[in-house]
Amino acid sequence: MKIFFTSFLAIAYLAIGFSQQPAQYSLYMLNKYAFNPAYAGMDNSLSFTGVYRNQWVGLEGAPETQGLNAHMPLYFLGGGVGFVAEKETIGSWRQTSAVATYSYQMEAGTAGVLSLGMSIGLLQRELDGSKVRTPEGVYNEGSQIDHQDDLLFSDLQNGSAPTFHVGAFYQGEKLEAGISAMNLIENEVSLSSAGFKPDRTYFLYIGYQIDLDKKLVAVPSALVKSSTEQTQVDLSVLMRYDENIFLGASFRGYDAKTRDAASIFGGFKLSERIVLGYAFDVPISDLKPVNNGTHEFYLNYNLGKEIGKGKPPHIIYNPRSL
Repeated sequence: MKIFFTSFLAIAYLAIGFSQQPAQYSLYMLNKYAFNPAYAGMDNSLSFTGVYRNQWVGLEGAPETQGLNAHMPLYFLGGGVGFVAEKETIGSWRQTSAVATYSYQMEAGTAGVLSLGMSIGLLQRELDGSKVRTPEGVYNEGSQIDHQDDLLFSDLQNGSAPTFHVGAFYQGEKLEAGISAMNLIENEVSLSSAGFKPDRTYFLYIGYQIDLDKKLVAVPSALVKSSTEQTQVDLSVLMRYDENIFLGASFRGYDAKTRDAASIFGGFKLSERIVLGYAFDVPISDLKPVNNGTHEFYLNYNLGKEIGKGKPPHIIYNPRSL
């Protein structure tokens, strides 16, 4: 992926080590629908989630992400539906996507549910050539912009292409697991003077609930992301008390080359329907000297009522009960 950043250090690091086309989330275990369409409807009610992530604070051109999704079960259709919108800015690049989802759910075993889902939507990429900086370029405070590179342009260009995601998700009493593929068909986004081909990215998620006592629950989880050329792993443990307060920690990376951050997070219920969460990533990669960490804010609203079951049966009043 060819990306030009306003910070030359960010160019080298992101292009070689951690180029990220799907958005990165530290609170992935609370936002599974963001990376797996098969999760649509599995919160058992209408669920809205909003996320804001400010990555690598202090580093010019670092990623900034906003995500919003909503999903709900529709039992008369045998599954769930949903919608995801994301916007991510990385230096001179901006990526926006919007997809709609349908999932089909079926019983699996005595207490489990298996869901198969797909999302179809639009992916847009935008490159602002006026924000690009090259080592040999000439840039005045006025209007002169000369990159000294025939392949680069100085205006704003954008393009779009359809995108397609698929996934499967299993939810049991204690265990949940899912696998998904984003940008499955890898349609190229054509700009006026360049092109961008989004990588197909695979996600593997697994989580398990451990009841420590009547009110305290531990949920270890893992998320593996891979484009086959690059792979990253998140390992996390979330502790929840009385279904109201949660705290946790995670580690991103599996060797010296991929280690990125250690994250601490927590949150609580503002009301019966609203949950607020926050995560802070402590940098441990080679970018540690030039950034002040990452902030991620999470907000979820769950209606808390069963919906989508169709009309209730006709009521026949019994005179003997009057």
